[in-house]
Amino acid sequence: LFQFFWLSLNVWLFWKTFLLYYQGLQYYYLHQMLGLGLCVSRASASVLNLNCCLVLLPMCRVVLAFLRGSQKVASKKTRRLLDKSKTFHVTCGVTICIFSDLVLFLVLHVAAHLVNALNFSENYNEEFLALNAANYRGEDPRKLLFATVPGLTGVIMVLVLFLMCTASTYAIRVSNYDIFWYTHNLFFVFYMLLMLHVSGGVLKYQTNLEEHPPGCFNPNKTLRQNLTVPKAFEELFPDYTTEPFPEDLPVPESFVQNMRICSEEPKFQSHFPETWFWISGPLCLYCMERLYRYIRSNKPVTITSVISHPSNVLEIRMVKDDFEARPGQYVILHCPRVSALESHPFTLTMCPTDTKATFGVHLKIVGDWTERFRDLLLLHSNQDTEILPIFQQRRYPKLYVDGPFGSPFEESLNYEVSLCVAGGIGVTPFASVLNTLLDGWRCYKLRRLYFIWVCRDIESFRWFADLLCMLHNKLWQENRPDYINIQLYLSQTDGIQKIIGEKYQALNSRLLIGRPQWKLLFDDIAKCNRRKTIGVFCCGPNKISKILHKLSNSSNSYGTRFEYNKESFS
Repeated sequence: LFQFFWLSLNVWLFWKTFLLYYQGLQYYYLHQMLGLGLCVSRASASVLNLNCCLVLLPMCRVVLAFLRGSQKVASKKTRRLLDKSKTFHVTCGVTICIFSDLVLFLVLHVAAHLVNALNFSENYNEEFLALNAANYRGEDPRKLLFATVPGLTGVIMVLVLFLMCTASTYAIRVSNYDIFWYTHNLFFVFYMLLMLHVSGGVLKYQTNLEEHPPGCFNPNKTLRQNLTVPKAFEELFPDYTTEPFPEDLPVPESFVQNMRICSEEPKFQSHFPETWFWISGPLCLYCMERLYRYIRSNKPVTITSVISHPSNVLEIRMVKDDFEARPGQYVILHCPRVSALESHPFTLTMCPTDTKATFGVHLKIVGDWTERFRDLLLLHSNQDTEILPIFQQRRYPKLYVDGPFGSPFEESLNYEVSLCVAGGIGVTPFASVLNTLLDGWRCYKLRRLYFIWVCRDIESFRWFADLLCMLHNKLWQENRPDYINIQLYLSQTDGIQKIIGEKYQALNSRLLIGRPQWKLLFDDIAKCNRRKTIGVFCCGPNKISKILHKLSNSSNSYGTRFEYNKESFS
């Protein structure tokens, strides 16, 4: 529904602006010179302004976290809408490209401006010189593109958008995240160029419509040009008639009766840049938030321990003054010794509580940044076969933490029944939820948790095997063994395997070979929780996410309703 509203708004704004420049009297002479190129370029520019305004709002993470955490947004459905901020950001970015970028899509804004440049040259108006962007008829249109502020900034913006959009594709983000990160930060250059682009004042509108109705007859101009008016006009303009026109010149009577008289020449004025009205507010909000985040993240962070887990996973535990976070939130880590500008988001796997100030993250070593970060933290980076705490006293690199920021998984404790599905390292947001339940579960609305974890290798389960066992034993001691339903799936195996260690016996009995039968799983959960609303949370590959989303939207015979929430790390 929200996407339909947003699309309708874009279409309405495009059509409204198109009609304004097509039918508006103030653009009569400009439209005569430029034709449909004027209407299309301005209509697409209005859509560009709207999306350049909206594309920044989903990136105001502090504002979104405040709206979610302060319960300013009371409805769960509305809060789930906040979780789609990244998707909306991407959608606005694609729209900006479609309505502005010739290199990628060969459509609309740039294409229309190319037509305008050609028309400015070929249709040079010698009668109204103020309308012209060209200096003379037949001037090379390339001069208008590369020798003027609007033209040159427009060309550079096309190149910047091309780099940002191509580097944002899935293939480049996965193969080389650094390229995506650095090119995406060209957005600041894009916005500076955008504000310069609209300051050229190339397109002008008429200001004196009452004194000079478009297309009117100007007797003063006729006299100055030493011309005579037709005989039919002699009675209307006796003072301006010097000698009569030829008798055979036909003048329709209706034309004489409906003719409009103008008392002065048309006056033209450049538009005030409307783009500033659109983007100044969101841009100032975003810059203020970035400044606030910089000040907040500048507080020192103390790394208390670093643990190397199997399958190239590193756990970092930290302490920071006045740091508060909720289960399911994430932080952004910045290590200057790894990269002066680059930073990356990681989900909190341990949140600070009233009794302990420690918080932590688990990160998988999958790229250059994480590899360099691991080498700085670990004395020996090749120890990946067992969980190895580092007890040696050493000087850790300086680390800055920005956040925390909100995510869909904060809602998992606000349902009476929740289904949490993790794929591989996607278990991290649920780890903070499990840690919170370990400290105490009675203060939350949640009364039953289905936890499904799918991994490719047996060693991955050891990342949080101790946590799962402790929570399982705690609930048994409190006579609530039905509070959590743990199902572990090993998708790839050569035979029957077990999680090593006698203390993991509770998990070994819940270890299944293969992949979950999702339809049967949903039916069983619906049967056990008739006429209830169940929150479905997924962090994993898109394939699993699509299946869960489809099943959540399907009906069942038990009156159970599934509400889908998702975060993708792909």
